[in-house]
Amino acid sequence: MEKAPFIKINRADTVVVCLKNYTKGEVVNVDGKAVTVAQDTPVGHKILITDTPAGTDIIKYGYPIGHAKEDLKAGQWVNENNLKTNLSGTLTYEYKPVDEKLDIPDEHLTFKGYVRKNGEVGIRNEIWIVPTVGCVNGIAEKLASMLEHETRLEGIDAVHAWHHNYGCSQLSDDHENTRKVLRDIVLHPNAGAVLVLSLGCENNQPDLFEKLLGDYDKDRIKFLVTQKVHGDEIEEGMKILRSLYNVVKNDTRTDCPLSELRVGLKCGGSDGLSGITANPLVGEFSDYLVAQGGTTILTEVPEMFGAETILMNRCKNKELFDKTVKLVNDFKEYFLSHGEPVGENPSPGNKAGGISTLEDKALGCTQKCGRAPVCGVLGYGDRLQAKGLNLLSAPGNDLVASTALAAAGCQMVLFTTGRGTPFGTFVPTMKISTNSSLYENKPNWIDFNAGELVDGTDMNSLLRKFIDKIVSVANGENTCNEKNGYREISIFKNGVTL
Repeated sequence: MEKAPFIKINRADTVVVCLKNYTKGEVVNVDGKAVTVAQDTPVGHKILITDTPAGTDIIKYGYPIGHAKEDLKAGQWVNENNLKTNLSGTLTYEYKPVDEKLDIPDEHLTFKGYVRKNGEVGIRNEIWIVPTVGCVNGIAEKLASMLEHETRLEGIDAVHAWHHNYGCSQLSDDHENTRKVLRDIVLHPNAGAVLVLSLGCENNQPDLFEKLLGDYDKDRIKFLVTQKVHGDEIEEGMKILRSLYNVVKNDTRTDCPLSELRVGLKCGGSDGLSGITANPLVGEFSDYLVAQGGTTILTEVPEMFGAETILMNRCKNKELFDKTVKLVNDFKEYFLSHGEPVGENPSPGNKAGGISTLEDKALGCTQKCGRAPVCGVLGYGDRLQAKGLNLLSAPGNDLVASTALAAAGCQMVLFTTGRGTPFGTFVPTMKISTNSSLYENKPNWIDFNAGELVDGTDMNSLLRKFIDKIVSVANGENTCNEKNGYREISIFKNGVTL
């Protein structure tokens, strides 16, 4: 299929998106009308196709992405200089349910995972060291290095210490957020065993943290309080880790139905092609996985602003709708309480790539969750309860949002990006490029190229390749971030540090 020079996403749109660099004076033929390009306009950016008076909405994806700051003529380059967001504060919403059935058959696919004692399934068999406080990060890193050297990872996938800066001198919500996320990491099925490493005098007291774990597997989760060790805490830690290793090294992969797969949906540095290639592809996969009985989670609440009603109306019931309204408005209040405007979210990279307003970004970002009904709404640090599509409270920050998705129980994260990033969180973080140029330029960062969708590959063909790739990762194929060792956690912080 021949590559098109531009795309009009929705028939109601008043802009087209460039799939090549346009020069001033070129003609765009759209809807039987010839539009002369008024300025040089880069790929991924928007060209106006109808005269638009000041104050009038500009339409993309079939929805307003803001309004014209001034009178604009057809052919003009629409960007952050002449387009302004319509977003302001919190809103009152009305539930208008949309019941859209997914006509996708169950293909009864399987992947090879590690079935844990509680029935959860991991896609990695790793040993983790989780500090309850940042003061013991150095000890945790040293123990991880020593165990890896000693065992040479025979029979296991990896050893990691998940260092962070928190666990002490935190108050109220920040303290609880830290405790919940660390709990979620300790209980994650991608860990075959965990050493919880404490100092002893921190706010995040080890005995109280242990209670937070509930009924956990005491053969695979052990505690060490370094201040209580008389002598060498390193040797004591190694004794515990050796005993855990002897348990974990005998674990084997078994066939598991795709319904046991839980996948996080995440945007990185977006560009103007994000809502055309990578995010729709991920949305198609999300619908596919939900139809197989599996689970996906969408987060980055600020990147829902402007598209939130689409999600609200897909809630299965009024209770979930009310939770989604609270999810959105609480985050808006967070911005406003800090004196920050609700709609000023696009980064310099977003703007350079063709995204001009938060609505523009949100309407592209939310395509990652396809058309499936919303079956669950989670607060920050909550663990998954419902299968199907879930919404999760977390900010747009790549590190914090990816960590939150993994903490909720996702075994992997699908991370779309138009600008590129090497980052990975504590579960496999699969990078999907929006454009072929990024894929070609950063093969050590990018795992899959969705840019093929504007290069001539049809969606159904690419979706099948994408499904196969995800199953391969679930079966043990390392993502780029794993190969490079780019793995870390980041915990949301909002309040006072003592």
